[in-house]
Amino acid sequence: MKKKNLNAGQNNSKSDLLEKSPSNPSRRNLLKGAGLVGAAAVSAIATSHVIAADSANTNSNSKSIAPREALEALTAEEAETLAAICDCLIPSDEHGPGAREARAVHYIDKSLASHNSGSRHNYSIGLNAINEFARKTRGKSFPELLLDQQNSILLAVQTNKISGFIPNGSGFFNMLRSHTIDGTFCDPYYGGNQEFVGWGMLRYPGIRLGASEADVSAGASLPPNHQSAYDHSTYTKLADNSLLDTSSGDGYA
Repeated sequence: MKKKNLNAGQNNSKSDLLEKSPSNPSRRNLLKGAGLVGAAAVSAIATSHVIAADSANTNSNSKSIAPREALEALTAEEAETLAAICDCLIPSDEHGPGAREARAVHYIDKSLASHNSGSRHNYSIGLNAINEFARKTRGKSFPELLLDQQNSILLAVQTNKISGFIPNGSGFFNMLRSHTIDGTFCDPYYGGNQEFVGWGMLRYPGIRLGASEADVSAGASLPPNHQSAYDHSTYTKLADNSLLDTSSGDGYA
């Protein structure tokens, strides 16, 4: 079944939600525009918290069921709703995997227990508002709805046609979109971009401490090395040193 856009009658991918307006270019154009710089920038946004284990809950429209894992911040219902939303924002399609396969929810859950903890309440209020609206207007929770129905609700949130969000529907939608992008394209060290599927979408060959002239010439055709920044000893040492107590003057960076 072909996935449809939020705008009825159009054939663009529902990933148009990634842009500021649903009528803007598709996810594919976004990824092409992001390029190598986009991948590197996203991989640098997370903090030094180690992020692990998650729940990648299934959507009734998903082709496969991912195993459930421990959640750190979200409830099971919140994680299931968020997984469905992330799948709408960056869907898997004929071009490849999306936010679900990258386990963007995994990243978001861990971030809400650490460096994004200030957004935890906003998520609780917002995800509940989306589910309540879905039940009131469609008779089912958001993850149980058809894709077109999910998209219509997200468009209503984005355009402030549904109340109950902090600070408002548009602000909540923009936060969801930003965090979904983060979780899809971040350094895998932080919990998302599982098996480097996000970097693969961008044709980003991975972090390298140095690049030869041949590497530079190869550009995006350079074979991916599939390594986190923290697989390199230089970054690992920096992370370890940041945990040292330097109050006595004995620590060093």
